[in-house]
Amino acid sequence: MSSYSALPSFDELPSFKDFTGCAWEVWGKDDQLGTVNLLTEEVVKEASKEIKTGRAIGLNWPVNFPAKPAFSRKPPTHEVHFHSAFGAVQDDLLHINTQSGTQWDGLKHFGLLHHGLFYQGTPASFFKTGEIQITDPTNVDPELIKFGIHNWAQHGICGRGVLLDLVKYYTELHGKLPYDPITTHAIPLEDILACAAKQGVTFRRGDILILRVGFMLRFNGATAEERNALGEKPETFAGIEQSENMKRFLWDNHFAAIASDQPALERWPPPEGVIHLHSTILGLWGMPIGEFFDLEALSKHCAETGRYTFFFSSWPLNVLGGVASPPNAAAYF
Repeated sequence: MSSYSALPSFDELPSFKDFTGCAWEVWGKDDQLGTVNLLTEEVVKEASKEIKTGRAIGLNWPVNFPAKPAFSRKPPTHEVHFHSAFGAVQDDLLHINTQSGTQWDGLKHFGLLHHGLFYQGTPASFFKTGEIQITDPTNVDPELIKFGIHNWAQHGICGRGVLLDLVKYYTELHGKLPYDPITTHAIPLEDILACAAKQGVTFRRGDILILRVGFMLRFNGATAEERNALGEKPETFAGIEQSENMKRFLWDNHFAAIASDQPALERWPPPEGVIHLHSTILGLWGMPIGEFFDLEALSKHCAETGRYTFFFSSWPLNVLGGVASPPNAAAYF
C-alpha cells in the first residue's frame, strides 16, 4: 500500500498480463475507492480556496435526456401522480438507466473484457445480477454490495476541478471544430497539453479533470433525426486517444477522476485491436469516468472570467452495490 506522498509513477506500476499500469496494490487489496483516495481532507480543504465569488454552476444534463439513449439503454421515464383525495398532493416516479445521461461510471461497470475481471482482479462471476433487494440497513452483506457506487457516494467526489475547453481551443485555432463529436475521432495527448498551456492551467495531485469535447454543443444544434439516431445507429464518438502516453499522463498527474461532455470519454470505438481505455481507467486504477457532463454554462463562465479551475462537488446516488450514478455535480467559483 502506498502513502499519499509516495505514489508510484505509471512506469513503476506492474503489468497484468497484456495490460500495463496495474494499480490494484496501490491502496491495498481491500480498497473500494480507487483514485478517490486522493481526495483527502487536506486536498479538499485546499481546493475550497477556489471559492472566491460564490458563483455555482450545475454540470448535470436533465435526466430526461437523451430521450433515445446510446448503447441500447432504456430511455428515461417520468410520471407525475396527483393524489386527488388529499386536494393538493403529488408524487412522481422516475425510472432511469443510471448511464443513459450524465453519469459516473463506477467500479462495477467496465473491467478487463477479455479476462472477465473487474477492479482488484474481481471475477465477473462474483457479482450478483438481477434485482438486488436489501431490506435491513443494520444487516447488509458486504460481499453483495462490494465495489458499489455507494462507496463514492458516502465519501464524495469533491476537490479542485480543472476544465480543458477543447472546443474553444480548436475553434480559435482552426475557425471551427476539426471533427464531428458524434463520429469516431481521437483527441491526441499533445492537443490536451496544448489546450492546458493556452489556458495557463497546471495540474495538482487529486484534481478532477474535465474535458469539453463538443457533444453537448453538437446535440443542442442537431436535428430531431440526428438526435433520434443516437440510439439507433452504431455508436461513434470523439474522445481521448487510447495510447500509452495518454495513460501515463492521466496516472502520473494523479487525477482523482476524469469526465467529459461526450457519451464515451475515449474515442469510440477504439481502433481495431486496441484495448478500451475504460479497462485501464476503471478496471486497473479505479478512477471515476464521467460522461455526458453538461459543460456549456461552465465553459462560458470560464471564458468570461479566464478562470479554468474551481471547486468541484459531486455526490452520487447512495445506492448500495450500484453500478453507476448521475453525478449531482457542480462547480463553485
